[in-house]
Parts: sequence; C-alpha cells; structure tokens
Amino acid sequence: MSVPASPRALVADDEPLLAAELVDLLQAAWPELELLPIAPDGPSALAALEAQQPDFAFLDIRMPGLTGLEVAARLESLPRAPQLVFVTAYDQYALEAFERAAVDYVLKPATAERIARCVARLKQRVAAPAPQPDIAGLLAALAQQQAPRTAPLRWIRAAVGDTVRLIPIDEVIYFGATDKYVAVFTAEGESLIRVPLKDLVPQLDPAHFAQVHRGTVVNLRHVESVTPDGRGHLDLRLRGRPETLTVSRSYTHLFRQM
Repeated sequence: MSVPASPRALVADDEPLLAAELVDLLQAAWPELELLPIAPDGPSALAALEAQQPDFAFLDIRMPGLTGLEVAARLESLPRAPQLVFVTAYDQYALEAFERAAVDYVLKPATAERIARCVARLKQRVAAPAPQPDIAGLLAALAQQQAPRTAPLRWIRAAVGDTVRLIPIDEVIYFGATDKYVAVFTAEGESLIRVPLKDLVPQLDPAHFAQVHRGTVVNLRHVESVTPDGRGHLDLRLRGRPETLTVSRSYTHLFRQM
C-alpha cells in the first residue's frame, strides 16, 4: 500500500490557537496533505471522521463531549478507519500504550521537528500497515493506570485572555482552584488552566509543591514566612505576590519545621 496521492487529515482540538498551530506545522511538513476543517470537540470530530473518512486523524486527548480516546474507540466500526495520532499536553498518560495502539503521539506544544518525524512515521505506516490497534485495551490500560509521572512537570501551558503562555514551573508561586478552572499565580499575574487540581497535584514535584488548602497548592520555594494566626491556622506570605494565604489545619503539619 502506498501513500494516497491526495491524503486527507482531520485535526480535532478544542483549543483554537494550538489547533491552528498544528495545522500550520502539518502543512509545512506535508504540503500534499489536505486538512479538513478543525473539529473543536469530540462529537464534531466523530461526525467528521464518519462522514469524510480521512486517511489520518490527529485527536486531542481531552476534548468536550468525547475524549480523543473515546472518539477513537467508536471508529472501530468504520469500514476504513483513519491512522491515528494522539495529541496531548499531559504526558502522565500511558504514552507507551499510545505508541502501541496508534501511529504516534505528539506532546503539546508541537514543534516543526517533531511534526516532521510524525509525518515520516505516518508515511511509513501507510506503506507497511501494522495490525489494527487494540483501542479497547488502550482504554482499559488508561483507566487502570495509577502510577505517577516518571518526571514532574517542567512547564505549565496556561491561558491569558486569548493567548496561550508556557510558564516555567519554577515561576509558579501557587495554584488556586476555582469553580471550573485552576488559576496559576506568578509574579507577573494570573492565568488559567483547565486541569482539575486533583489531576494536577500528582504531576508536581512533592519536594517543592505542597497543598495547603483543599483548593490551594503552593510552591514552597516562594514562601517568605509562616505565621500562626492564633486560631489554629497558619498564614503564608509569598515572594512576588501581595496576598496572604491561609494554611488549613489539615495541612499545618507540613510547616512545623519552617
């Protein structure tokens, strides 16, 4: 089997800026590749894949409605399923399982060099097809995975208005959970991420980050002073931020030696 003369691909990602960047990188690396309109969520991605049946699909892992993995699982019934590439900002997932079940995975933010390698892998896979991926097995492996990341996060990809910033983890002073988002506080200001705090904490280096409240995680390297408030709590003053944070009683033991 050879690469189609006019190969087609779908990019599915609910973050418009990152999706557009991926499309640009793909067009530069593979000018012959026809890109379908970007699918902004899981259901629209599934509908486009069923209706258009492109050769390749770049599926974001976390999308509204259906995740990329859930979309992939529903493609098994198609007479001609696309070659899959998973796109993710969260490398705590079972990336080795991705590699067995899909052509490739790409960590955000993608680079031109990484997309060039992905394109080469796609062309090679089409020329020498591998067995059909075991999507059900992949989903089961992800559901059962409890192990933490092999290495802590080094940066945070956060939204500031319509702009996506890459924030070195060392610059984060603390994280604060809101109703729908987690706010990232640095000396420069505040930005937002959509990762729940309970999913974020296992990705942080426990030697440097500590939960001080149900909705607050502090970078200990930015703690300037710890003061009892006389009511069983502690108050934290932070370098680079004007506000004072309260440590709830459940977490005061973490600061007894400070």
